Amino acid sequence: MQTPIVDFVRKYQKDDVTRFHMPGHKGQSYLGCEWADITEIHGADSLYEADGIIAESERNASALFDSGRTFYSTEGSSQCIRAMLYLALSQHRGKEKPVILAARNVHKAFVYAAALLDFDVEWIWSEEGMKSLCSCKVSPEQIEEQIGQMLKDKKEKPAAVYLTSPDYLGGQMDIRAIAEVCHREGILLLVDNAHGAYLHFLEESAHPLDLGADMCCDSAHKTFPVLTGGAYLHLHKSVADVLGEKGKQALALFGSTSPSYLILESLDLCNAYLCDGYRDKLIHTVSQTQKVKERLHDCGWKFEESDPLKITICATENLSGKQIVELLRQNQIECEYADEEYCVLMCTPDNADEELEQLYEILHAIDERPKERTWMPMEKAEKVLSIREAIFSQSEKIPVSEALGRICAAPTVACPPAIPIAVSGEKIGMHAIQLFEHYGVEQVEVVK
Repeated sequence: MQTPIVDFVRKYQKDDVTRFHMPGHKGQSYLGCEWADITEIHGADSLYEADGIIAESERNASALFDSGRTFYSTEGSSQCIRAMLYLALSQHRGKEKPVILAARNVHKAFVYAAALLDFDVEWIWSEEGMKSLCSCKVSPEQIEEQIGQMLKDKKEKPAAVYLTSPDYLGGQMDIRAIAEVCHREGILLLVDNAHGAYLHFLEESAHPLDLGADMCCDSAHKTFPVLTGGAYLHLHKSVADVLGEKGKQALALFGSTSPSYLILESLDLCNAYLCDGYRDKLIHTVSQTQKVKERLHDCGWKFEESDPLKITICATENLSGKQIVELLRQNQIECEYADEEYCVLMCTPDNADEELEQLYEILHAIDERPKERTWMPMEKAEKVLSIREAIFSQSEKIPVSEALGRICAAPTVACPPAIPIAVSGEKIGMHAIQLFEHYGVEQVEVVK
């Protein structure tokens, strides 16, 4: 597959053009990559008005993912989340304030989008209980029931259903069945697929777009060899004709007018990478990852069910997830995320078999037994203000120990996992206090 963006930059460098334009380094080597760091000069196209090499590269990506339209983001899935919510709301024709029906384990980018776009949220809670802040598995039946309840209460249908799948632990929802429910009701399905770009390239695709989602975002940088910040916004073929022309406008609304050309180049190169035996490499890595998990399971280790490239290790009787991370770190292995219950490792085809074997040898040498699973004390909180009202209110940071009964302002949560414990506008209850303490949050921002 051709790489028009990269080809242009390489020719520009070869031609030895004198650079009387941004960036200020003028192509001189400080980090070593400056020669490739250009801006939207003549011939380089413009990300939000793309009609040249960027548009060509995006069409290549769309063909790879078999989407209706695929757009590049240089500001991660966060930009794509806001953009696809904007696109969904642009179709709202109701008289009331639009509502998004969302599983509770949203990234904080969703909460900020609610403040910026001024929509309300109806939360969907897991029927199984919250085994982790990161997880909120909901069923098609739940969504159907909640939509029905909204109509019974004389409310308008939601403008969209919004899910995170895979979640940070690797948990996946039944997107195909949920999409069928949404489409019967004439409701758009949006999926935060930040951790699952690679799912399209499995032997049998598990990518949300292929399962019926109307729009989804992929963090290309999470599972592909793309620079941090590179992401995709995908539109399904069924909505591309209606929403496609607004895609660039939606992204521009939330994006910098100085997008990183280095990130664009890495997205462009990724197209060629995906065409060059990637599927075979992926299948091999999935197989090797599964074998390691099976071998460690035979030794007593337990794993949370996850997407194929995640290794989500459950805490043991003697080791918390954070302690497992420290043990691995002592052996020169750095993990993606850990809390008291889990240690999460993310694999890609760029992890060598030897690295997976190293992981096995370290954990194999430890005699451990899984501990009894504990469930998170999550409960539905009282909504006092809208998300927008709370975020734009005067606020103050106070110790968590003093936060009982106060109204949450901006969500207080580290990244990862960037999933709010208390959502802006909610009254902070005892269960939220317990969760703040459980996840090591010492201060919380509240409305004055």
